[in-house]
Amino acid sequence: MGTWRDDLETWLAPFVAALGHKTRGRMCPAYVTGLIGPGDRKSVQPMAARDGVVSYDQLHHFIADGVWDSAPLEAALLAEADGLVGGDEAFLVIDDTCLPKKGDRSVGVAPQYASSLGKTANCQSLVSLTLASGEVPVMVGLRLFLPETWTGDPDRMARVRVPEDRQIALSKPEIAIAEIDRVRAAGVRFGCVLADAGYGSSGPFRHALSTRGLAWAVGLSRCQNVYPVDVGLIFPEAGRGRRRKYHLPDRAAVSAEQMLEGEKWRKLSWRRGTKGRLTCRFAATRVRIADGHRHRMADGRVQAMPGGEEVWLIGERRATGERKYYASNLPADTSLKALAAAVKARWVCEQAHQQLKEELGLDHFEGRSWTGLHRHALMTMIAYAFLQSRRLKATGREKKSPRTAPATNHASRQASHPQRLRQTSTTTLPSL
Repeated sequence: MGTWRDDLETWLAPFVAALGHKTRGRMCPAYVTGLIGPGDRKSVQPMAARDGVVSYDQLHHFIADGVWDSAPLEAALLAEADGLVGGDEAFLVIDDTCLPKKGDRSVGVAPQYASSLGKTANCQSLVSLTLASGEVPVMVGLRLFLPETWTGDPDRMARVRVPEDRQIALSKPEIAIAEIDRVRAAGVRFGCVLADAGYGSSGPFRHALSTRGLAWAVGLSRCQNVYPVDVGLIFPEAGRGRRRKYHLPDRAAVSAEQMLEGEKWRKLSWRRGTKGRLTCRFAATRVRIADGHRHRMADGRVQAMPGGEEVWLIGERRATGERKYYASNLPADTSLKALAAAVKARWVCEQAHQQLKEELGLDHFEGRSWTGLHRHALMTMIAYAFLQSRRLKATGREKKSPRTAPATNHASRQASHPQRLRQTSTTTLPSL
């Protein structure tokens, strides 16, 4: 029976082929082996020292300075991820993760809010995409967010070799949409996009998903204004002065929190945890989010008009007293249990972030350049996908059947097949 190193050599064959160069073809397995192998520190110098065959200079040149395109390796990773967990029942989870850093010279580093730390810290922040089925996540995208302190300083970006097409100010939701388009273009299959309130509270982000025909379930601020689904638009006569140019809603918008106060809350379980079934109280109602054009009302207030899409507003009351709110464009006949399972499925990305950092050294890269950071992140995702493939094999869950249709079809079909969002039974997988 072969060791994991033997399996890795075979599994990495598509990635080595994508590099198309003999020397780089040796460096890729050496780097991934260093990430997976023993040792607390997964930066270049200790990995090269433990390898004993590949030198520090060779490994550093490969990851930081080598002239090679990462796109073919990213495409190979997406193909492997789709084969492992892709399908109509899969979720594509959007989130971000921070890499704490000292100093101010590493690309993208700045004082910014770090969700994993729960505070503002000096760090790099990467938008992440995780493809997951059941409780099995595979990380497929990590893209660095550049704060204004970077995008407003061309010389600073040039010093760390930020590509010209990346030297523009993009919000995290905008980066996420670009990454979703890349994943879909590669033919990756998924049924629903999930995201926390950092993304879900962005109207343009939700609209971009809907425009692409994607099903989504995202976090929402409790203060987000919403309208009842049967809100009407009227054209009031002006008492004096010029006639109004726009229709107005026939009732005032209320916050998401207020809208759900009078709804019936049910105790539901969405999956089994290490200490038994996980339960919370949930409620849901159909609404139209106040994210349309902003107009002045008769009483002088400026208020956003109802959006054109009817969506679910979902509330969660936890045993601690904490309340969370979500929105989803899943069909009107989707059950409350299916809605709860969808909004709670996002947790797997946090598991993936933790494992990439604690076990594969995602946050151990010591270089400063854009290219080096993204190549290191790509190698950690490749290593993680390999380990997930071994976990699935160990539990008898073989690779899924090859793709037969582009992701645009699979992702958009979800809107008419809510039953595919029902919780799937999963086998507990061994730790990495």
